[in-house]
Amino acid sequence: MNSFEYAAPKNLKEATALLGEKWGEVEILAGGTDLVSSLKQHIVQPKRVVSLKNISDLRGIKAGKGVIRIGSMTRLGELARNSDTQKQFPALVAAVNNIASPQMLSMGTVGGELCQRPRCWYFRNGFGLLGTQGETSLVRTGDNRYHAIFGTDGPALFVSASSLGPVLVALGATLTAQGPSGKSREIEAAQFFRAPKSEQEREIALAPNEIL
Repeated sequence: MNSFEYAAPKNLKEATALLGEKWGEVEILAGGTDLVSSLKQHIVQPKRVVSLKNISDLRGIKAGKGVIRIGSMTRLGELARNSDTQKQFPALVAAVNNIASPQMLSMGTVGGELCQRPRCWYFRNGFGLLGTQGETSLVRTGDNRYHAIFGTDGPALFVSASSLGPVLVALGATLTAQGPSGKSREIEAAQFFRAPKSEQEREIALAPNEIL
């Protein structure tokens, strides 16, 4: 694991000010279940890691009639145990429970689950986000189980690793992102996941200096 600067801001304004303009310069730490292993494997090598653990505004569940608002730092286990979620949105509970691992339920967060990096084994073994060697697509020419090799509009052939994503898309959910200006913007769940066209992009619709 390479050395990096660690920051634990107390609010969103401080946190977004610490983020970078380009992907890879800074990484956000939520529950850490994906990022820590990515750091150890040198999949990401940021200059700074920004922890969201002290930002209370990002935690908790608020429910109304037919509506629920979930903080991105809410633990997956908390979401599954919430009585309002169980009554109004049982599909979300089923998706969380299918994650299965007690460690993931205890430490994983809703935002981290949505923003986790692809589980593509080419990406995880150092062949980049697009899974290429030179100009050759290792996905198309090699083992492509669990990949999306048909109907794609770009070179990225992995599928989203998120278990909550399909349910949120089906429910017509809206995700909120906030950047350094302090203004927030809304993103339809169906538009949140995307196929990057280059190694400099990512598989989600957030900007490098935005927080979910």
